Amino acid sequence: MTTTAGPSRTYRARWSPKRALAEGLTKQAVSRVPVRVRYPDGHVVGGGGATSPVIDLLKPDALFHRMAEHPKIGLGEAYMHGEWAAAPGTDLADALTPFARSISALLPSYVTRLRRVVDRAIPASTRNSLTAAKRNIEAHYDLSNDLFAAFLDPSMTYSSAVFDEARPFAEQDLGEAQRRKIDAILDHARVGDGTRLLEIGSGWGELALRAARRGAHVTTITLSSEQLDLAQRKIEEAGLADRVEIRLQDYREVSGTFDAVVSVEMIEAVGEEYWPAYLEAIDRALVPGGIAVIQAITMDHHRMLATRNSYGWIQKHIFPGGLIPSVAALRHIAEEQTHLRISLVNAFGLHYAHTLRRWRQRFLAQWPVISRLGFDEVFGRKWEFYLAYSEAGFASGYLDVAHLVLVKQP
Repeated sequence: MTTTAGPSRTYRARWSPKRALAEGLTKQAVSRVPVRVRYPDGHVVGGGGATSPVIDLLKPDALFHRMAEHPKIGLGEAYMHGEWAAAPGTDLADALTPFARSISALLPSYVTRLRRVVDRAIPASTRNSLTAAKRNIEAHYDLSNDLFAAFLDPSMTYSSAVFDEARPFAEQDLGEAQRRKIDAILDHARVGDGTRLLEIGSGWGELALRAARRGAHVTTITLSSEQLDLAQRKIEEAGLADRVEIRLQDYREVSGTFDAVVSVEMIEAVGEEYWPAYLEAIDRALVPGGIAVIQAITMDHHRMLATRNSYGWIQKHIFPGGLIPSVAALRHIAEEQTHLRISLVNAFGLHYAHTLRRWRQRFLAQWPVISRLGFDEVFGRKWEFYLAYSEAGFASGYLDVAHLVLVKQP
């Protein structure tokens, strides 16, 4: 049901053709989803009813001018600068999820056909060359170990958990769910006593520690100095330095052979140009018959093709150089350019939606602690939007996450 509260009496737009177009297209989009959008004077537009999520436009003029200049980036930047918000009683991710669920039908077809006109090219400076890849990783993961410790579980695991589907997710301990995820990966890779294991993307060391406790000999690599320092300390404190070697190293520079390779939510940072190099590195590292397990965020292939060359808010503000792959794209590269074959795809996207909600709840609760680390309000709203925006992607099915099991053919 589309609702309005009559003509605006107090809101006066600063008119320009581009700004008027941005507002008009926004009204068309919100008329197609069960959400209400409220102007400062109480004027309401949208396709939602009385119980639908409500979005408050706090500074509509600034918002629409920003969206007119940067269609794919402006909405997130407007949230960062306090130009709109979820209304009291509405959760931000709940307000965003209907848009993610209906993304392909939000705008008229003639507008979507103009995508190439408004899309911005991905900056060449973010290409994941050997030099730039480290810089891109540092931009996110080297912000502060204390920042991540404030909202992650005690294991500092920064990837989707796997919950017990027989019980309500909200009742489960996040740390337990993260251990279940790690153990599932190690089980898929058949990691046990004596396994020579390569981990591409160390995180803060929890997977390497659990593998070492199984008796594996682990080589784990990262490009984040902050992660390396903390993970190395955890490895030494656990008395497992004789079983775990952690290196500041790019995946393209790894030598040696291994029985198994695991990589958790690292491929999203590789970039499409380097997906072949990433899979070829895994291929080189594995012995014949060896197993690789990749935990990857994915999207449908046609969506990946439609968005792969455009520059979005996440790439600008959160993960420079990143791109989410499709299973189809990875399967094609593996079959055409390596000896790897995907033997299993186990998807669990709703688990990530709940993981992200838990992180966001903790982030907001810990904001007084985080702000004392030197992060300002704009940063706080940026990360709140990032976590909610991502949650909406998984809750709607626009995004998924999966364990991909690959076997190296003899």
